[in-house]
Amino acid sequence: MTGDNSFLMNLSSVIGGIKFDACIWNAAGAWCTTFEELKDLADSEAGAVLSKSCTLEAREGNPHPKYYQNKWGTINSNGLENLGYKKYIEFASQLKKISKKPYLISFSGIKSEENFVMLKDLSVAKDVDMLEFNPGSPNTIGKPIVGYDFEAMDGLLARAKSMGKKPWGVKLPPYFDIVHFDQIAKILNNHQPDYVCSINSLGNSLIIDPEKEQVVIKPKGGLGGVGGAYTKPTGLANIYALRKRLNEDIKLVGVGGVMSGMDAFEYILAGADAVQTASALMMEGPSCFARIKKELSEVMERKGYRKISDFKGKLKEIE
Repeated sequence: MTGDNSFLMNLSSVIGGIKFDACIWNAAGAWCTTFEELKDLADSEAGAVLSKSCTLEAREGNPHPKYYQNKWGTINSNGLENLGYKKYIEFASQLKKISKKPYLISFSGIKSEENFVMLKDLSVAKDVDMLEFNPGSPNTIGKPIVGYDFEAMDGLLARAKSMGKKPWGVKLPPYFDIVHFDQIAKILNNHQPDYVCSINSLGNSLIIDPEKEQVVIKPKGGLGGVGGAYTKPTGLANIYALRKRLNEDIKLVGVGGVMSGMDAFEYILAGADAVQTASALMMEGPSCFARIKKELSEVMERKGYRKISDFKGKLKEIE
């Protein structure tokens, strides 16, 4: 390929009636806590700007060190460190002056009822295009991952839908059993979010520094959420399994080990409409979006595809 042919490829995606000029943006949690970080995303080639998963009040999160990376990925136990949901609403108008790309706010109440206090304001917030409900971070000390409590999820999504005045999505933890795919898909099909984001980090994982003979992060005795290449096979499996079970009009956003354009290609092939990245963003900074877009365009050109719908969800099985 000579020169940059990415402009010839249609990398756009439409979710909840909103067009994303590029089908890749940041995952909630990576490079999106402060206004300066969000501005970096707005100035980059990311297809959207997604806020940190926010809570009712500002949180300092867990004690340091709470983040670690190596060549395979990352582990963190940030503990929902954020500025409080009202700050992310305030940022919306400022970000729109910088870029017209979609601005999404992720929210995750420490207590169940906090989600709906936030949602009341978020659903009518000016210049906020879409919401991403993150029910249960794996890295909050003493709090369970709500996504594994299907009865609670059913109730939460029912209330969220009833209050919704904007397009919305829900971020899921990774599932590992076929029956769990069946159960969560039934709930999601009943409540019809505009999109499903899968997967959150692999919670309560452990990375060891063998030279120091110790864990690499402090919170939870060293346990945290793992991202990066460690998570890609699980993320792909969740997207693939969910696409088979969800109503066609529920879009899928794949996340987990999107480090390259080929990774993005595989997620879309498995059924994703768009992808998010966290570990690549933390390792490389917002320049990663231009690189991944270019690499995805090169893969598409080599295979003769001009838009992502040419190959989306067309993963072949062995007969």
